[in-house]
Amino acid sequence: LEEIPRPIQDSGYILKQGYLEKRSREPSFFGSEWHKRWCVLTQRDFLYYANEKSKQPKGSFPIEHYQAHLDSQLRKDSRKKCCFQLLCPGKRSYEFTAPSPAEAQDWVEQIQFLLKDLSSLTIPCDEDEEEEEEEELSKDRESSDSMNNSQNSTLNPEEMELEGDIYEVLPGELPNSQ
Repeated sequence: LEEIPRPIQDSGYILKQGYLEKRSREPSFFGSEWHKRWCVLTQRDFLYYANEKSKQPKGSFPIEHYQAHLDSQLRKDSRKKCCFQLLCPGKRSYEFTAPSPAEAQDWVEQIQFLLKDLSSLTIPCDEDEEEEEEEELSKDRESSDSMNNSQNSTLNPEEMELEGDIYEVLPGELPNSQ
């Protein structure tokens, strides 16, 4: 079953959003129609709404396995350099027109970056963070090595000093009387 999308309240999950024109699936009598839609790219999905105040999306699809590329063949008018397409083998393709060629390029780049990230097994981080993590790991290794060394040294039970006796002395018994 496909999960029913809910309105996105937390903008932390939104990677890009803005108005795009989306080509409708069914061509009309006058040819294919383009409808202005508020589009939202999240870490996992591409959603489109009637406008930015809409609570429920008109449609959505998981972005994983899609490919994004500019496509100036989608329109014949002056906006042809603003077009891009989302394709996935065996699934519906989506065609969009951005307000400008630069905006179309940005949408494609954001989607490609996200797709590369989704297909990667490692989580990217800044180089500064990476250096800090390596330093922390080496410190952790040093402290765990010293702990392991102290635990690995074998002591005879007679050599171990106990702080206080761990055994309860019962009435009528003397300690260490066996």
